[in-house]
Amino acid sequence: MKKITAVLLVLLLLVMAGAPLFAGGGAQGGSAAKVRVFRLADNQPDGYPTVLGDLAMAKYVEEKTNGAIKIEVYNNSVLGDEKTTIEQAQTGDIHFIRVGLNPLSSINPIMNALAMPFLFRDRAHMFKVLDGPIGTELLGSLEQQNLLGLCWLDAGFRNFYNSKKDIRTPADMAGLKIRVQESALMMDMIRFLGASPTPMAYAEVYPSIQNGIIDGAENNWPSYITAAHFEVAKHFTVDGHMASPEMILINTGVWNSLSDEEKKIVKEGALEGAKVERAAWLEAEAKYEKQARDSGSSITELTPAEHKLFEDALAPLYQQPAYASYADLIKRVREIN
Repeated sequence: MKKITAVLLVLLLLVMAGAPLFAGGGAQGGSAAKVRVFRLADNQPDGYPTVLGDLAMAKYVEEKTNGAIKIEVYNNSVLGDEKTTIEQAQTGDIHFIRVGLNPLSSINPIMNALAMPFLFRDRAHMFKVLDGPIGTELLGSLEQQNLLGLCWLDAGFRNFYNSKKDIRTPADMAGLKIRVQESALMMDMIRFLGASPTPMAYAEVYPSIQNGIIDGAENNWPSYITAAHFEVAKHFTVDGHMASPEMILINTGVWNSLSDEEKKIVKEGALEGAKVERAAWLEAEAKYEKQARDSGSSITELTPAEHKLFEDALAPLYQQPAYASYADLIKRVREIN
C-alpha cells in the first residue's frame, strides 16, 4: 500500500509541475509507444475563431504523429488569464499558449512595434508583413523568454465602446475610464486620447462596466458580442485604432524535447490551425458585426476627417522614448506594399 501511495504521489507531482503526461499506447507494428499529452491555453470561449484554430492544430498533430502527441485545448481562461498563462508557459507549466501581442510586450517590448496605432493600412498589408521576414523574426524573438512563436492569427482591428455616449472625436473620450490589456503601450494610447486607462483581466470587463467601475473598453467585433459587452456598453465607435495579431507559442523546453520530425509536424499543425482560424475569423467578424448592429447598440462610423483626428492625436506616441527605438522596424513595415 505504501508503494502504491508513493507512486501515485509522484504522478500527482509531475502533473502539478506541468510535465507532459505519458501513457502507454499501441503503435504501428504493435510495438509499445508513449503518448505525450500537452496543454494549450486560450482565454476565449467555445467556438471562437482562435479556439477553432487551436483545435485544428491539435487534430493535425495527433493524426500526423499517429496519436503519439496529443494537445489538449483549455479555453475559457480555465488555466488563467493571458498574463498568467504567459508566465506558466515560460516555466513550462503550460506547454502551448494562444496570446496577443499586447500582453506579450510585457516580456518582450519589441512586440509593441506591431501594436502601434494605425500602423497597418488594412488586413492584406498586415498579413503581408506577418507572413514575411518581419513576422518570422518576431516569432523567434521570444526564445530568451523560453517561448517560440509558431504562427500568426487574425484578431481583427480594435475599436472603442462604452456605456456613456457616442464617441466621434478624441475630445469625446475625456474622462472616460477605459479597460485595456496589461500593456504600457495600451495605457499610453488611452492617455494620449484623454481618457483614463484601467488594466484588468478580460473576464472582469463585463461586470466592471455593469457596476460602473469602468466606462468601457476596446476590442474587436467578435469579442464585443461573444463576451456580451454589447449588453452593458451600447456605444460602439468603428475607429480601428490598432490591429493586434496573435500567436500560438510553445515553451522552448517542450520544443527542444521534440524530434526533428515532430517539430516539423507541430509547425505544420500550427500553420494549419492558423489557416482555419483566419478563415473562421472573417466569417465571425461579419456575423458579429451584423449582430452588433442588430442588437440596438449605437454604432458610430467616423468620417475621414474624424478618423484623422484620432490618427493625429496618437501620432506623437511614435516619438515617445519608449517606442522611438522601434523606428527602423516600423519603417520596414510601412515600406511593405
